[in-house]
Amino acid sequence: MFGSRIILKKGSKDEAEKPFWISYADLMTSLMVMFLVVMSVALLAVTKKLDDTLDQKEEKLKIERNKEIDLLLVQIAEAASEFSEMRVDRDNHTIDFGKQASFRVDSYSVPPETATRLRAFTRKLLDIARQKLGQQWLKRVVIEGYTSIEGSYLYNLNLSLNRSHRVMCVLFEQPQIDPNVLTEHELQEVRKLFLAGGYSSNSAKQSLADSRRIELRLEFFALHDPHEMSAEVMEKLGECQLKDS
Repeated sequence: MFGSRIILKKGSKDEAEKPFWISYADLMTSLMVMFLVVMSVALLAVTKKLDDTLDQKEEKLKIERNKEIDLLLVQIAEAASEFSEMRVDRDNHTIDFGKQASFRVDSYSVPPETATRLRAFTRKLLDIARQKLGQQWLKRVVIEGYTSIEGSYLYNLNLSLNRSHRVMCVLFEQPQIDPNVLTEHELQEVRKLFLAGGYSSNSAKQSLADSRRIELRLEFFALHDPHEMSAEVMEKLGECQLKDS
């Protein structure tokens, strides 16, 4: 009896300790998950706040841009008010010269008095383009020629292009009797800023006579548009190949 060996089972102690370590590991995992969730929520909140701030700043810049462009259009409208029948559409950014810049049927000829009128207004427009707001926002001035609904589409398309091209030629002409002849520097500015286009019978007016007209369409820079500097044009101006019809 005294010689009997007493065997202690160590497994009972290990089994008693296992639940504690499992619970501790689960606790640490839960804390880690909670920490990640809190950090994610905080990061999202900060990011959203930053995005909202940037959106507000962008919206403020857009509002400021629109105000400055509207002020620029007011200046152009004031310059246009010196010429009878000339009207600036501030919503569509167009300049209508009225009946004094209309064309005869099947013709792209520009009468001398109309040519003088075009050069005089162009000089004022170039002066506005040199100013701070003009340099910042005025991107391009497109000369648009229109026709009436008479004639075929392709014929009118060619005629409208000829009308806009002829107006561009008129700006470069230098008759000695016209006090509004553009200087060499102004002609270079026209080359960089003006573009001749054509729109056929689109935007026809109520009467056929009023539809045969010329308009200037103003294009403005958008926010963050690069203001690329145009390379100096070295070629000679030459002569217009499109003569009066």
